[in-house]
Amino acid sequence: MTIRVLAHFVPGDKVRGLLTPHSDWLDVRFCAESDDDAFHRELPEADVVWHVLRPLSAGDVDGAGKCRLIHKLGAGVNTIDVDAATRRGIAVANMPGANAPSVAEGTVLLMLAALRRLVVLDRATRAGAGWPSDPTLGETVRDIGGCTVGLVGYGNVAKRVETIVSAMGATVVHTSTGDDGHRGWRSLPDLLAESDVVSLHLPLTDATRGLIGTEGLAAMRADAVLVNTSRGPIVDESALVDALRDGRLAAAGLDVFGEEPVPADNPLLALDNVVVTPHVTWYTADTMRRYLAEAVDNCERLRDGRELANVVNGVQPTW
Repeated sequence: MTIRVLAHFVPGDKVRGLLTPHSDWLDVRFCAESDDDAFHRELPEADVVWHVLRPLSAGDVDGAGKCRLIHKLGAGVNTIDVDAATRRGIAVANMPGANAPSVAEGTVLLMLAALRRLVVLDRATRAGAGWPSDPTLGETVRDIGGCTVGLVGYGNVAKRVETIVSAMGATVVHTSTGDDGHRGWRSLPDLLAESDVVSLHLPLTDATRGLIGTEGLAAMRADAVLVNTSRGPIVDESALVDALRDGRLAAAGLDVFGEEPVPADNPLLALDNVVVTPHVTWYTADTMRRYLAEAVDNCERLRDGRELANVVNGVQPTW
């Protein structure tokens, strides 16, 4: 029995190599996220969709006539019309924690780059303007070990960030949906006021959209840093631009944006106190190995009639 998969990304040779041992029963068709023609050509024949970031609408789901499983390569399923999949009896699964090591390291990377003014110093050094050293470095650049790091959300990624920065000497506080009894728990207003670095680790929901806006930014210290590696719309970008321009916030490290791919005219990209990456903190060879292992495992479960892992919509399809 062969299972046909539409993988909505372009693989490298290592990814293809990891799938080779399963080629006798797993027929994987790759499609670039920007290639809608190939996507709509392959979609009707796919038993499984391996989904990354390009949104899957209700219309897309309705066009997946043979599909039994949409498997998100990652944790957040906000880019999938889960209700439409459920109506059609399609399981939607995710991979909680699979990318946590990579996202956590990427988060700390952005923290350090923002705290240490990496972008500006790199540019000045390349231009031959790095010497003599900027005297304001000794007044503005921070060691993360001397900071209080506030984690907004306290799931797999946040807890790994906590382990890393705690080992570097930072004090860590966190907030979540309610007081969890942990001595580091704070309400969101208290966390924002207390933290030198605020790092966002939340899913995008109606409750979290725009959570960090004018009021939240005003509650933060003027010398604080905001880091977002979760979802762009959790932050009001216009309010963030104003705070960064006006000196009411020292810096930001951003891997995610309200619109992706981020437009070249996004004003955040023109600010020296912002360091950015293109939604890739998750994207490492190690994460891809974990993703593929879980994706292949669920395909095997589907093939063998076993219960699927990490289903978020309660659907367990039959083959």
